[in-house]
Amino acid sequence: MKHIAVIGAGTMGNGIAHVFAQHGFQVNLIDISQASLDRGLATITKNLDRMMAKETITQQVKDATLGNITTYTELNKGVTQTDLVVEAATENLNIKLGIFKELDELCSPSTILATNTSSISITQIGAATQRPEKVIGMHFMNPVPIMKLVEIIRGYSTSDEVTKTIMDLSSKLGKVPTEVNDYPGFVANRILMPMINEAVETLYNGVAGVQEIDTVMKLGMAHPMGPLQLADFIGLDVCLSILNVMYDGFKNPKYAPCPLLVNMVMAGKLGVKSGEGFYDYSTSRKAEKVAAQFS
Repeated sequence: MKHIAVIGAGTMGNGIAHVFAQHGFQVNLIDISQASLDRGLATITKNLDRMMAKETITQQVKDATLGNITTYTELNKGVTQTDLVVEAATENLNIKLGIFKELDELCSPSTILATNTSSISITQIGAATQRPEKVIGMHFMNPVPIMKLVEIIRGYSTSDEVTKTIMDLSSKLGKVPTEVNDYPGFVANRILMPMINEAVETLYNGVAGVQEIDTVMKLGMAHPMGPLQLADFIGLDVCLSILNVMYDGFKNPKYAPCPLLVNMVMAGKLGVKSGEGFYDYSTSRKAEKVAAQFS
């Protein structure tokens, strides 16, 4: 594998492109928005500069990494002649199904199609193509350049050969690939999201405040970040979407999203990216001040 296409230049997409490019792969970064591509490249450059400041990479590595990335606003131009496509678009089933149908038509029959989805069925995505055996999940963790884990999710039809190829490839990126099967939430979010949802329920029922809940989990359970702060970091809309996928998939009330989480998303309080969630980020991206309605 030498040529990789990454679809989506947002937080996950630019991080995935960064990691592949830093490890010597030729990367086509694709997004329908040129502004998103520009922001994505700016983020990659900033992260590389941060790594240089910490002396973990050299100027030569930075230049080579940026030189390995080519941007495209047209899917058909960006995915041809690629060995692997990693889709990191919006976490929306219909959008992903549309992308994979198009990829199936545009890409070489030998191209492996991967998705960075955090919860959507790989089997369902694969069924939208004529190559379900070549469709697999590569669920990177955020921030991608730092986090070691990649959940490798094999759909019902994903072949052993493709699974081994992607496991080996992930190791070459300096990651720790972990193979899981295709059930709602996989492993990471099947365990993480109910914890976050329970933290929101604890706040909703007035057991404790935002900072108190996060302090208990940080100091009592040795979590580096409290669950409410983590929800803000992930995006409350993303948390809600994943919980809905699990609730729909299992029909188990323990996955039902807390009404407070639902209301916050409807009100546009999405966390860091909107400037307010459980914490106020209007002056800083750090969770220093609890949002007014919880004080």
